[in-house]
Amino acid sequence: MEKRRIGTLEVSLVGLGCNNFGWRVDAARTERIVHAALHAGINFFDTADIYGGTKSEEFLGRAVAGRRSEAVIATKFGMAVDEKRRGARPDYIRRALEDSLRRLRIDRIDLYQLHQPDPSVPIADTLEALDGLVRAGKVGEIGASNFSASQIRQSHAAARSGAARFVSLQNEYSLLHRDPERGVLAECVERDIAFLPYFPLASGLLSGKYRKDQPAPRNTRLTSGGRFSGRLEGPNMDLVELLAQFAVTRGHTLLELAISWLAAQPAVASIIPGATSPEQVRANAAAAGWRLSQDELAAVNTIVPPAP
Repeated sequence: MEKRRIGTLEVSLVGLGCNNFGWRVDAARTERIVHAALHAGINFFDTADIYGGTKSEEFLGRAVAGRRSEAVIATKFGMAVDEKRRGARPDYIRRALEDSLRRLRIDRIDLYQLHQPDPSVPIADTLEALDGLVRAGKVGEIGASNFSASQIRQSHAAARSGAARFVSLQNEYSLLHRDPERGVLAECVERDIAFLPYFPLASGLLSGKYRKDQPAPRNTRLTSGGRFSGRLEGPNMDLVELLAQFAVTRGHTLLELAISWLAAQPAVASIIPGATSPEQVRANAAAAGWRLSQDELAAVNTIVPPAP
């Protein structure tokens, strides 16, 4: 597995998004998935305090027990765990960190990320609190998520000289969602910030499981209702077919195209698809081997144009 850098951290090009743990995946299956990931060369595990109603961190912590040295663990804070546990106030950050450490059963979080901007708190105050956690040895590196290009610039301007700065940014990015190309990726390149695409398979649309005019698999994120169900409608399936045909004519799968295309984009450090089975995580790990040529990348842009 190829390794790339997030600040001082060395992470696998394909990581594992842990948002299914505690929600669609129980503790026993979480352990099987995590162990399959480690066996496949994946060392980067991304979770958050809100995932699975806090169970994701707990299940991940159990799964890596005894194998902590093999795992780079990232988690997030800031979205509402409940009405009182939310946001980016310095006092809450310290509490959220201790809660995550306890659930994960570890004494240091490798990458601690602000899950979303908190406009009610000056970013300088948030960064100062995070810097204190780094200096205390409880956090290795810090990152952000769901930030715009201007918010990245503001955070770097607000950081004190010599203090911890955001070394990563995690935003949604895939062949079907290219918004980060509107300045965010360029800002990451300019400031040497590692980019972590979430929903890299467009919530499963690019996994190869969904094909036009074929019955969709049952009990998946896209077929179980909720905010993801609309992605099976409209022009998405036409694009999925065109992308699948492009991959097949070159001896690859749609999954390989989705992950390998992201690996070819500027600033991308680790791609973090989720998984609900060991088989899925093994397929994801193996999908990053296609080195797309410039001609192939240009051809993809004719199917799914870059963000204007």
